[in-house]
Formats: sequence, structure tokens, C-alpha cells
Amino acid sequence: MPTPESAGTVLDMIAEQVATRPDAVAVSWRDERLTYRDLDAAANRLGHRLIAAGVRPDTPVGVGVPASVWLPVALLGILRAGAAYLGVNPSQPPDYRRALLDDAGVRIVVTAGDDSAADGRTAVPVDGDGPDAPTPRRPHPDSTAYVAYTSGSTGRPKGVRIPHRAVTRLVAAPDYVEVTAADTVLHAAPVAFDASTFELWTPLCHGARVAVRPHDAVEPRDLLDVIAHERVTVLWLTAGLFHHMAAGPLDAFGGVRTLLVGGDVIDPAAVNRVLAAVPGLRVVNGYGPTENTTFSLCHPVRTPVDGPAVPIGRPVPGSGGHILDARLRPVPDGETGELYVDGAGLARGYHAQPARTAERFVANPFVAGARMYRTGDLARRRPDGAVDFLGRVDDQVKISGYRVEPGEVEAALRRCPPVRSAAVVAQGAPDGGQRLVAFVAGDPAEPPLSTLSIRRHLAASLPRYAVPAAITVVEDLPLTPHSKVDRAALAAWASRDRPEVNAEFQPPGTPTEQAVAAVWADVLGLLTVGVHDDFFELGGYSLAGMRITGELEANFGLSLPARTFYENSTVAELARIVDAHLGTGS
Repeated sequence: MPTPESAGTVLDMIAEQVATRPDAVAVSWRDERLTYRDLDAAANRLGHRLIAAGVRPDTPVGVGVPASVWLPVALLGILRAGAAYLGVNPSQPPDYRRALLDDAGVRIVVTAGDDSAADGRTAVPVDGDGPDAPTPRRPHPDSTAYVAYTSGSTGRPKGVRIPHRAVTRLVAAPDYVEVTAADTVLHAAPVAFDASTFELWTPLCHGARVAVRPHDAVEPRDLLDVIAHERVTVLWLTAGLFHHMAAGPLDAFGGVRTLLVGGDVIDPAAVNRVLAAVPGLRVVNGYGPTENTTFSLCHPVRTPVDGPAVPIGRPVPGSGGHILDARLRPVPDGETGELYVDGAGLARGYHAQPARTAERFVANPFVAGARMYRTGDLARRRPDGAVDFLGRVDDQVKISGYRVEPGEVEAALRRCPPVRSAAVVAQGAPDGGQRLVAFVAGDPAEPPLSTLSIRRHLAASLPRYAVPAAITVVEDLPLTPHSKVDRAALAAWASRDRPEVNAEFQPPGTPTEQAVAAVWADVLGLLTVGVHDDFFELGGYSLAGMRITGELEANFGLSLPARTFYENSTVAELARIVDAHLGTGS
């Protein structure tokens, strides 16, 4: 097995698989297949076309290709052109997406025939003519492989520049997972989310098969069907999705050897339930910021967890972890400090933000001339060497596995013309995760603030996961004696009252409406829900939608696909569907 030092780049490792396993299936999607030979030739053709279109080495190229066998072709072709890829998430608001492309300086976007995905930039189709032979460009290990954007406390997202060396560190010789040519790894994460780095490059560098999740397989039951149909053996899930799926049927996990979970704290009870149901399964708690390429520390679990928390484990090969005090001195085992990570997985820094780069990537006092990344996470080392995650130094939060800086949301709120001041805090959600709660104050001389219009403004400028679940209008934000916003007081103010929505309040009338509304109120953490209230205007989000559909299916014995739920996103509409299934009327 290659080591991170000897492997070169993912291009070198994949070229080795092409040479030794040309006819093995590299990528599958639905009933389509690409062999390693097919993948190599298509990526080379794209690489030549990108070079002809003017793509320069070490510059970002947008990826507007949806989930299909052509998605890995797009990424590999961009790397073959010596460039870096930047995932374009079609579910993001257009203004937000364009802002990221502008910030990264993207001029060219690879598309699948839909030029609208290029957002006005030069579109290069992923499939087309060109030489099958390799391009002349060979990226240096320190060249940027991809750019991933994370939330920024100043209101400006940060473009993290990940070099080839860091991707090699992640995939060349992982000790936290074994991937062989006999494996199938599910690719389910958006390219804009750094979990995709593991899902795509680990299997392709080891001769395994990448099974690309169809874009319409959005529900847990659909995902389970894909896992079973594709015979997935290695799987990565966000903590929120893992918790949801761990509470349901687990038959489809029978063929999975390794289940990696990350993005947030995981519940030991959920881990124990999955281990009991799937003999031989290994669950891996994976921890790592985007700035250190997906995984920094990992903790494999094969036996039931006895304790209140699952450790984040030990550093993966090529990375180090240090728990330090405020003066960058190691703290004794058992004491709390801030976690710093170092090694070959570190990003080059933030694109065009040198001050932020210098603030987070600091001189390494343990290795001359090296850097380490300040994670902002509090941690403690156990006597056995495993590390526990204890929370944040600052107020950054994880929402549905994504890092969100409340400051970025606050900046977006202040851009709403009537808003004078704003503050955002995290609150425990009914599903065990976290949700954002916003407080806004307006100008007394202006008309009263409308939380509905504010929500619509945010939905046009922020990713859905960053839109607060609740928005509360206050006369003034509470202040501490030092004239700072009193966030502790705000957390206590968080309300369970029904927010402002577009519909007039009408209470549930029929027994079915009452039953459906009760599920909504419980899942969304509200005291009341009107029958015509829109799910998203109430602060709904994807995992909450999954919980609602799951409970309605269990309570009424019907099948409720996600598409049906989102197309009928009020209590009244869902109650009619339930009544039709039961053969009753309102």
C-alpha cells in the first residue's frame, strides 16, 4: 500500500488503477457504468478541452454537473487540466452561489449541457471530443486540488484552498478505514461539502467502485434502497442523518462493513443500536475541520459504547493533534484545552483572505517552520490517548453537519433594510441537534418588522441550513455591563410561539388535522401550528421533514415520499392525503 509520502497525487494513484484494472467498474449511477478506462479517457478529453478554453494551472473551475457517472469525470478532468475544482450546489440561492464563484475568481464552469449552471460564465460540457491521451499538466503536491467554502464570522464566507498533498494524506493509507478493490463506496455528499473528498477519491485511488447517489434519492428509505441495490460496503453519514436512520429499520446496512459518521456529536445509544443490529459492522466517529481535509482524528467503534460520549479518537496518519492552553503549551491529560491540528492535511489557507489565514493557521511551536490550525474546539485527552470533543471556544455551531458562523447570519440580517441590529444564537432542537434562533430590532421610526419578509430575504442570500429556524422581533437587544450583546439572555428568550407566516392562523379542526398538527408542533418545537402554515416559514428543515414524514407514516400506515411532503407542505394538505389513504373525509 502506498504511503502519503510515496503516493504522489490522486492523479498518480488513479493512473495506477487504470493501468492495472482498466476494465473494472470505477463509477456507477442507476444502471450506468464507467470503467476505469472509460473514466480515464473521458477525464483526459475534458482536461484537454479545459486547457483549450484557457484554464490556467492552480486556478478554480466551477462544477455544475449533477449527480451522475459524469460527476467524477468532471472533477478528474479539472485536475488533469492542472486546475482546482469548486462545487456549485444547485440548491443554494443563486445570489449566494454567484457570490462564491465571484470570490473564487471562477471564469469557467463544467456543465452537463445546462449552461444555466454556469451562472453567466464560460460553460464547458463535461462530455465532448478531445484526445484520450493524458494532458501535459502534472500538478505539484502543493497545488490546489479544490476550494471549499465555509461560513465566515465577518459575513464573508471563507474559501478554503486544499492542496493535492492534503488529499493524498486523506486517501493514500488511511488507518481508520480499509478500502480495497472489492469495495463499493457511496458518494452522497454534495461536492461543495468536504465529505465528498473521502467518498470520491478514496475508492478511486484503491480500485474500488464509487456508487453515486441519484439526486432524487433524498429520503432515508431511498438511501437505504440505494445502499442495498448498489451493495455498498463503505458509507459516510452526517451525524443528524445517522441518528435518524439509526432509529429506523437497519436491514439495508447488512452489507456495510464500515460506517463513518461525522459533522457533529454522535449519540452513543444510536451507535449501540446499529452495532447490535449489524454484526461485524465498524462505526467510525470522524472528526475534522474543512481546513484539515475532512478527517483529522478518528475513533473506530466495534463494541458497545459504555459512557456518555463517543471520543473523536486519535490523529489519522499524516496528521497530529495538540491540546493546548492560551499560551500554546500542552495541557495535562484529563484537562481541557483548545485542539490544534497539523501535518500534511492542512489547507494552503483562505482564498484572498490573508489576515484570516494568519489568524487561524499559526506557527507550530513543535516543528520548526511548520504550521498548525487552530480549530476553535475544546478537547480533553483520555488516559488511553483518545480525545473527547467538549464544545466550541467561540459561538460557531453545526447545523445539519455544516459549520455556521452566527456572525455571517447576523450580517445577512443587517442587510435587510428595516433591520437596525441583529443577533443569532444556537438552541437545542427537538431532534437532538441544534437550530439557529435570530433576534432583530428595527428602527422605531419605520414600519414594524415583518419576520416573514426577513425570512424571504435570508432565503435568497443564504444556504437553507443557515436560515434561522425562528426569528423574533425585539425592541432592543439585551446588553452586558460591557455593552456587548448578552447572548445568554437571548438564549433564555428563545420562544416556542408560532412565528409570523404568510397565512392567517386557523387552528386544526378535524381529528386528522389535529393529529398532523401535533406531530408538526412536536418536531418543530412550537406550541401551536395553523393548518395553512407553510413548513419552511415555520422554520422547517430537511431532518425535521424526515422526522415528520416518518412519524406520519408510522401513525397512519401510509407511504409519504419527501416530494409529496414538500409539495403539500401544510397541515391541511397533508391531512387530506392522510384522509384519502384512510378512506375518510374531513
